[in-house]
Amino acid sequence: MLAWQYTGDGEPIALREVDEPVAAPGQVILDVKGAGICHSDIGMLDGTISEFLAYRPITLGHEVAGIVRELGEGVNDFAVGDRVAVRSVVDGPGCACNGGFQPRIAVRTSELVHVPEGVPWDQAAVSTDAGMTSYHAVISRAATKAGDKIGIIGFGGLGSLGSFMAMRAGAEVYVAETNESIHAKIIESGVSAVSRSIHDFADLELDSIIDFAGFGTTTAAAIDTVRPGGRVVQVGLAVRMGTVDLVNLTMRQIELIGSQGGTNEGNAAVLQLMADGHLVSDTECIGFGEIGNAIERLRRGENTGRFAVLYE
Repeated sequence: MLAWQYTGDGEPIALREVDEPVAAPGQVILDVKGAGICHSDIGMLDGTISEFLAYRPITLGHEVAGIVRELGEGVNDFAVGDRVAVRSVVDGPGCACNGGFQPRIAVRTSELVHVPEGVPWDQAAVSTDAGMTSYHAVISRAATKAGDKIGIIGFGGLGSLGSFMAMRAGAEVYVAETNESIHAKIIESGVSAVSRSIHDFADLELDSIIDFAGFGTTTAAAIDTVRPGGRVVQVGLAVRMGTVDLVNLTMRQIELIGSQGGTNEGNAAVLQLMADGHLVSDTECIGFGEIGNAIERLRRGENTGRFAVLYE
């Protein structure tokens, strides 16, 4: 079968022939039905975070949902035909083993989450990283609650979902997004205000700021802007290194914490929000053959939502 693979830092993603997967004990084989394309895929291809890839060449695609096709030895908590999402983890598909940019994959049952009926495959796939990661950052790490003032940096696939989750928790949300062409859309989503820079909200005493961009400068701006004693949650990894004002961080007693991934329970919560009609990710659905082109479009910033690959 064909797969879209990382072959080396700086090399474009390559369409290559690969072997069929085999289920080890505790694993299942999935027929992939939906796979999300993420900025992390760009980071792997350009070498920013390729150190986390277990081997090369390797099939990318860490946002995966599908139908259980075959059970490995000892699997008794899932059945052939189950609709499942694969919680995105560093030691899972698309990073430690072949991921969802191929029609069938082997995956451990410990990362599987049941997908409720009615949740489309593009939404189920996005729930595994963009949805779960946003939920973990906003609800678990920022501990967002009713009455909080929350800053969101970046209104892409994660930031848009994070904004919704913060509003659903009862918080006021203020968004920093450099793409002014989508500012009207952001306001329509229900946030309190939007600007190009989080600095513009410095007088609002924001309780927490979640940086979904991760350009280093955005982290520094968040530390400068959040209220004294407030919290900055780092999610985005657009660059590896950044510089912050340590005097400002220390003297204003800012809490700077990282946030990555989430839990099966968090992924399940996101899927339930989707099933109940409370959460919809803005996706552009594409076919398997369009993955290479979509990654280049994402690299150039030509997308307005999250790319999701749908398999027949």
